[in-house]
Amino acid sequence: MQAAAAAALALSALSVLLCPDFLCALRSPKPNQSDEAEPKQKNPPHIIFILTDDQGFNDIGYHNPNIKTPTLDKLAAEGVRLENYYVQPICTPSRSQLITGRYQIHTGLQHSIIRPSQPSCLPSNMDTLPERLREAGYTTHMVGKWHLGFYRRACLPTRKGFDTFFGSLTGSVDYYSYGSCDGPGLCGYDLHDDEGVAWGQEGKYSTTLFTQRARKILEIHDPADRPLFLLFSLQAVHTPLQPPKPYIYPYRDMANVARRKFAAMVSTVDEAVRNLTYALRKYGYYKNSVIIYSTDNGAQPFTGGSNWPLRGRKGTYWEGGVRGVAFVHSPLLKRRRRISKDLLHITDWFPTLVSLAGGNISQSRGLDGFDVWPTISEGKESPRQEILHNIDPLQKPRHSSDLWDTSVQAAIRVGDWKLLTGDPGHGDWVPPQVLPTLPGRWWNLERTLSSSRGSSAHKDIWLFNIAHDPYERQDLSDQRPDVVQRLLARLAYYNQTAVPVYFPPDDPRANPGEHGGAWVPWVDEDEEEESKYQGVYKKGRNNKKKRKKIKCRLCKLKSFFLKLNTRMMSNRI
Repeated sequence: MQAAAAAALALSALSVLLCPDFLCALRSPKPNQSDEAEPKQKNPPHIIFILTDDQGFNDIGYHNPNIKTPTLDKLAAEGVRLENYYVQPICTPSRSQLITGRYQIHTGLQHSIIRPSQPSCLPSNMDTLPERLREAGYTTHMVGKWHLGFYRRACLPTRKGFDTFFGSLTGSVDYYSYGSCDGPGLCGYDLHDDEGVAWGQEGKYSTTLFTQRARKILEIHDPADRPLFLLFSLQAVHTPLQPPKPYIYPYRDMANVARRKFAAMVSTVDEAVRNLTYALRKYGYYKNSVIIYSTDNGAQPFTGGSNWPLRGRKGTYWEGGVRGVAFVHSPLLKRRRRISKDLLHITDWFPTLVSLAGGNISQSRGLDGFDVWPTISEGKESPRQEILHNIDPLQKPRHSSDLWDTSVQAAIRVGDWKLLTGDPGHGDWVPPQVLPTLPGRWWNLERTLSSSRGSSAHKDIWLFNIAHDPYERQDLSDQRPDVVQRLLARLAYYNQTAVPVYFPPDDPRANPGEHGGAWVPWVDEDEEEESKYQGVYKKGRNNKKKRKKIKCRLCKLKSFFLKLNTRMMSNRI
């Protein structure tokens, strides 16, 4: 018996040596979720997802040698660079799509971000990526920025599938004081450990603090016991621009102060990733790990970031707002050291990682993502052929057509074609900032050229062939009306599946002054939730009926601030 057992053990060891890729036994699953549960892997990989904030296309070393990111460059070079990868143009939507695997139109988060005072969060009836991974046997941890709502305890990361959470709940936090504001005089402390406030951390730089917590998690956990999922969600390089002084010195020759500080903050991210990957090796995770690096949206050029040579910026549906920096690094990749130009989207991570973990995708109904691991690991063709960037109906219609109301802000990519309707945001090409002043003649020149190419003040349809024109300089909507009609039909199709927008007014009970000076959940769990869509835009053409002609100062004021928030989306958040 002992001899037989020894022989079996030797045979098992030999099989591992012959097949070092623990994923070699996996079959390529069908696109999207399947109806049959997939068998669990014997040795599922540890998954480390690194999410940065507001890092633009031109804000990494392998796109721009002026940015010093040796660690990120090396990891990307040894893995797979994703050069046709898309995210959402602002924070909350990207994070919601990563966590749920669904488009915004299916979560009610089509419009703007979740502000600190808004009673909003991920839908309570929708499963999440960490929940599915935990069901597959993973221990799940999140460190860093949440920004998916917290007005109830049920909205917190620890109630959405994470075993532990350490970080901030709001969207923009001071890197040293951890103060976060939602307007003048409405500020509070925002650093949390699980479901409690992590007081007393003032003066510690958040990128360093988050890295220390992530390394501690890796040190305490036994990688041989259970697989680990870590969402390392840095607030860098989001404003405020607060890099430690030593990181600024290598960029001292940059004339633009904002660009200099921004570049220094990118370098702090590079160092954080270096320390994290060192810990993965030190504590025995690396050989069976998958490291994913992704930004959440494009950069803000006038606060130091750069999407050059792409058009647009954060908060817009031009390529500069939605084409993301990303790569995958893993010893488990079958084809490494290459660049992938396959079409990929942030919703794809949900089914990809659950399948990779040996989890059950069939329980997650309505996913908009695809399992793209065969595309990333083996270079197979991507199952994704189109991306709905978004449909945001909270815009004032000017006119409509039989097929689609072209005043509605929307964007879709089908194959090589990209269609935008409504107001896609400021469509500027902003060169790397080397001047110490605000936008000058070069910026005005770009705007003049773009507006003179047959565009009118009321233009609301654009069409581009992204494969041939990635910089979106040649609008083909007049030359190819057939393609326009086909893509408008796709928008109309998607819109039939959309849920109403959930964008409630601020709740004064959120005021940190009412809760000891910190941003915390303010609605009791036993308090009945109000009608979710009361007073919020609902899909359909019945909105014009019976408009009340109430002319009061308060009504006008509310309307003004709603419009102001929409216009400021690409500037303020």
